[in-house]
Amino acid sequence: MINLNKAKVAVIGSGLIGRAWAIVFARAGVEVKIFDQSKEALNECLSLIKALLEDKEKFGLLSEEVSEILARIYPVETLEEACAGVVLVQENIKETVEAKLEIFAKLDRLTPEDAILASSTSWLPTSLFTEKLKGRSRCMVAHPTNPPYLIPLVEVSPAPWTSQQAVDRAMAFYAAIKQEPVLVKKEIHGFLLNRVQGAVLNEMLNLYEEGYASSADLDKVMKYGLGLRWSFMGPFETIDLNAPAGVTDYAARYGQTYADVSKTQKDNSWDASVIKRIEDERRKVLDQEKINERSRWRDNRLMALMKHQQDQPK
Repeated sequence: MINLNKAKVAVIGSGLIGRAWAIVFARAGVEVKIFDQSKEALNECLSLIKALLEDKEKFGLLSEEVSEILARIYPVETLEEACAGVVLVQENIKETVEAKLEIFAKLDRLTPEDAILASSTSWLPTSLFTEKLKGRSRCMVAHPTNPPYLIPLVEVSPAPWTSQQAVDRAMAFYAAIKQEPVLVKKEIHGFLLNRVQGAVLNEMLNLYEEGYASSADLDKVMKYGLGLRWSFMGPFETIDLNAPAGVTDYAARYGQTYADVSKTQKDNSWDASVIKRIEDERRKVLDQEKINERSRWRDNRLMALMKHQQDQPK
């Protein structure tokens, strides 16, 4: 069992996801060394992290003072310093195979041999950038949901050559820091969440493009419909509860209807003209310069929801 109070991790990249991961680790009692090639980004990361922690504090989501959590996060100036003595590396650099190949070759060389090397990539499977590494058996994707300090899901996706021991250790570590790890048993493009999200977005775009509803009303379908129950249970549990005798009963009642509907659903090419129409509708309700402000509002709503969920019985 990992002793979190004695563990050290490296966060590589101090952008939005890197800063969020630093919060996740530090609030669990882990010492965090955060590195970025950009000195400017590295210099401002602690002040940005402090603001996020202060928001969480307002909603009663911290068990310690902000200063105590911040004291566990150390910006470091070299990759070598970041990698020294760590049990896990969480990489968050740009989303290209070339960049991942380069950084993982360095991480494999600089870290302790038993350290887990995890990438936050949203789309690239582990096998694309770890095959030729000496330590490839400890490499994997650990894809968070943005922002990970508010949404706990982590998709652990190993390569065919990742060892079961490394996978087990990673799953246990993410669970210990109060995330919700799920195991992607076989590599698949986009992992799990992005594929489910993509299926919803493609159908939403189809419904919009074919004139069935406005973008605002389609958003309401999720906001006031599916999203409410999906915020505390998944689709399989939903259908289990929506028929008197459970999943098999639900499938007997509605399965053929869903199968028929699926035959009418199409791929979507994300046509630029359709996206422009949605963009124009969105800009009528939210000026572009207010997107960051609205994102902060969204995160605060997520914090309120998190607090509600924490206060509920299991």
